[in-house]
Amino acid sequence: MRTGNALNEHLEQLRAAERQSKRTLAALRHVDHRLTRHMAAWDSAWAHRLLPPMEEAAEHTKLWWAVAMVLSVSGGWKGCKAAAAGVSAMAVAEVLSNGIAKPLVERRRPPKEWISQDDAEDRPDSSSFPSGHTAAAVAFTAAVAASWPGAGAACAAATVLVAIERVHDGAHYLSDVAAGAAIGAAAAALVRMAPRLVLSRL
Repeated sequence: MRTGNALNEHLEQLRAAERQSKRTLAALRHVDHRLTRHMAAWDSAWAHRLLPPMEEAAEHTKLWWAVAMVLSVSGGWKGCKAAAAGVSAMAVAEVLSNGIAKPLVERRRPPKEWISQDDAEDRPDSSSFPSGHTAAAVAFTAAVAASWPGAGAACAAATVLVAIERVHDGAHYLSDVAAGAAIGAAAAALVRMAPRLVLSRL
């Protein structure tokens, strides 16, 4: 009898934990949707001036390749090292986000009603989760910062604008951008650790 009671108590605890986790996820989803809708509806002259050019520059990682070229040409050995680290981390981040995470997590883009019709028509058809643009931007910036902190700090401002733009134009939920940032940071860490891992196995 005691064994049966203990089992019932354990099952009830599991059910309670499941109910709590569902409530927590629902609350997080509500906050995510509310903040995303608020950012997508943000209407200011500042946003209209800065964000569209940032979207164009970040498309196909053109911005980060241009920065890598500038670092390589003007920064000497330090610049070449920072550029190589940034490009490598960006490549890893794109594989993780676009090649692995997106096919695994199929998520629709935010509702068209939240954004202007022009922006809604320009959105890609791929999964919303995670933000590949943000993953690439954070990976490049974090890897460059590890090799050349000053250059990384300069890249950080553009990275923040890229992340804001992805939510503002309705391409992503805020949680997509947060996941992309985490993937980018992880990619930069992997690139930074890779030489030590290789040497440790030799």
